[in-house]
Amino acid sequence: MQKKVLMVCLGNICRSPLAEGILKDKVDPSLVYVDSAGTAGYHVGEQPDPRSIAIAQKHLIDITNQKCRQFQVTDFDNFDFIFVMDQSNYQNVLRLARNKDDRMKVDYILNLSHPKKNLEVPDPYYGGDQGFENVFNMLNKACDILLEKL
Repeated sequence: MQKKVLMVCLGNICRSPLAEGILKDKVDPSLVYVDSAGTAGYHVGEQPDPRSIAIAQKHLIDITNQKCRQFQVTDFDNFDFIFVMDQSNYQNVLRLARNKDDRMKVDYILNLSHPKKNLEVPDPYYGGDQGFENVFNMLNKACDILLEKL
């Protein structure tokens, strides 16, 4: 049975598109479906940030076909795992949870590499290129661990 993984950040243009692209690059798409969303609707329908596209391309991953979308309550029905990038995303997603089953699907992505620490993936939007490289490396490590679990 295909597992479904959703990556979530604020605008769905920097961190979650990278996480989606990284995990998609590692999995068999017939076994794992990966998507991403933002808790805010600022960029719905847009491509990821050009700096996210560039850092993904540097690592031979193409995320240019992704389109930003906003997280919806129905995502709890459609996904087995919902990974958030920071505390704000976590709280915003949990605010939409309808029950314990919904809440059990949500976790910080860095809890994969740093269990139970609730560490945040820093938002690189206002930083330089090194911030995007750092975020890529954090997400790549977490996705390697997730791949083993899937």
